[in-house]
Amino acid sequence: MRARPSDYELVIPHTLPAVLSLLGQEPGVWLPIAGGTDVMVQYAAGKLGRRKLVSIWNLPELRRIEVFAAEIQIGAGCTYTDLSEHEVVNREFTLLSRAARWTGGIANQNRGTIGGNIVNASPAADSLPALLVYEAELLLVSSRGERRVPYTGFHIDYRKTQIAPDELIRAICLKRRFSEYYAHARKVGARNAQAIAKVCLAALGRLADGVVEDIRLAMGSVAPVPLRLTGTERIVKGNRIDSWLVQLARTTATAEVQPIDDIRSSARYRAAVAGNLVAEYLEQLERSSN
Repeated sequence: MRARPSDYELVIPHTLPAVLSLLGQEPGVWLPIAGGTDVMVQYAAGKLGRRKLVSIWNLPELRRIEVFAAEIQIGAGCTYTDLSEHEVVNREFTLLSRAARWTGGIANQNRGTIGGNIVNASPAADSLPALLVYEAELLLVSSRGERRVPYTGFHIDYRKTQIAPDELIRAICLKRRFSEYYAHARKVGARNAQAIAKVCLAALGRLADGVVEDIRLAMGSVAPVPLRLTGTERIVKGNRIDSWLVQLARTTATAEVQPIDDIRSSARYRAAVAGNLVAEYLEQLERSSN
């Protein structure tokens, strides 16, 4: 059943404090909408639960990328196009810029926002595994003030997060300390472009004298939430990469993911691909040091 426009109310405040005041007065009643790429799909299908929408599109506080000595802060209203075209994001956070280019088509990249991707909380979202391996932090803001929370643990269940009903994500913070890591991303889908991932991987690794000094592995579409493969990381860290370690990591990753059967793929296929992607990354990481 399609939605009727007359059933909905949309307001467009021109300042962030005005938006926060509205959310604070009626927590959980108003639905913030930025690019609308996810919201409008629900609306068109008649499945948009909340009837009061507040636009946060083009609020300047949410649309800037600020570069500091130790970190960058990406406004939650920045689009995928903003990310893919930003010099520092492209140079220092290649996993994120690559995910931005994977997300939908050009129209979606011009409208879809990184903050919307996070709060929509789809486990198949392309950008979220990158945020996990970069160990991002979120600046959450409300009329009560601002708080900074780790992105790790922000997703607590399928499409559920730690954000309060009166809060917005103001910015995503990324530490500028990954220049010596070997970065790798892979997306497995039904086609090369405009496909929702069957499985996707974001990985960072660093070797010292042939030993894995640090490794970060995260996946999408393999669990109810974007998943950091901490068990597999523990197996690999501190060891030299050889065929035995690659096979052990493959087996561990396959067991660590929690995929489901759905219209895009089977759980068995996703688990096998997850293990293969981890093995592929380790082999590339080992070659990168030669």
